[in-house]
Amino acid sequence: MPSPQQARAQSSAITSGKTAPEAGAAPTSQLRELFDGPRLSPGQRRIAQYLIEHITEAAFLSITDLAERVGVSQPSVTRFAAAVGFSGYPALREKLQAIALSTLGSAPTTPAENRSNELQAAVDAEIENLENLRRDFGDPDQVIALGRALSRSTPLTVLGLRISVSLAEYFAYAARRIHPDVRLVTRGGSVAYDALLQSRAAGGTWVLAFTMPRHAQETLTAVRVARGAGLRVALVTDLALGPLADEADITFATGTGSRLVFDSYAAPAVLSAALLQAMTDADPERTQARLEEYEQIADQHHFFLKD
Repeated sequence: MPSPQQARAQSSAITSGKTAPEAGAAPTSQLRELFDGPRLSPGQRRIAQYLIEHITEAAFLSITDLAERVGVSQPSVTRFAAAVGFSGYPALREKLQAIALSTLGSAPTTPAENRSNELQAAVDAEIENLENLRRDFGDPDQVIALGRALSRSTPLTVLGLRISVSLAEYFAYAARRIHPDVRLVTRGGSVAYDALLQSRAAGGTWVLAFTMPRHAQETLTAVRVARGAGLRVALVTDLALGPLADEADITFATGTGSRLVFDSYAAPAVLSAALLQAMTDADPERTQARLEEYEQIADQHHFFLKD
């Protein structure tokens, strides 16, 4: 009889293919898709990030007001509009307004929501992040494909520095149950370089990197070292824009909770669990064998309390 974890692994397999959307794609997802194609300058990335973070307000700003809010020149805004495929700022603003109006129309507020305290508002923001992630999961094929790639990479390196350590540790802890060689890197500098170079020399092909705000310079350096060594990089972060995303082969961007003094990571944690599920689906026989072996060891050594 399979253990509860084995049964969950078998019953939770991800089904490929797009599902019929309950609503349009999340506004943040639409904007990331809009801005993610062209290579943007640092100033243009600042404009894109401001629009993503303030879409319901920014979509109705004049070019003068937007330039002032972001701290760039009006010609910079015009060049940004052209860089992302529009004839000028008016055409871009028309698109932004359509996205903003769909946001307002799909997220009505109630008197109870208006009276929420700061803790409730923080939870509301995380619920919105999870709803956006749910919309992104309407097409799970990229998650499935990356799960297969991570499953085949032996060793598999998981990187997370500073505030991102906790997410990397969670992923690595679980991945070791289903993967024969998972290497966790939580220190930057030469320690990270050694680990990445050794992983590639041992036959590894992928690094899964977590980077949450504030993004560390040493994470960017480590990602560049990984790419230089011949490793491919999958990035879990909060925005699909910027130098880190530019260096990654695949980027999964999902919102973080920023209403409290320290950020919270509900959506990145669910995304991590989805990637782990995709890894179990990629090699079910190996998953079953490793989980069975672990359960035997856990029982033998009494790792866990009896519920």
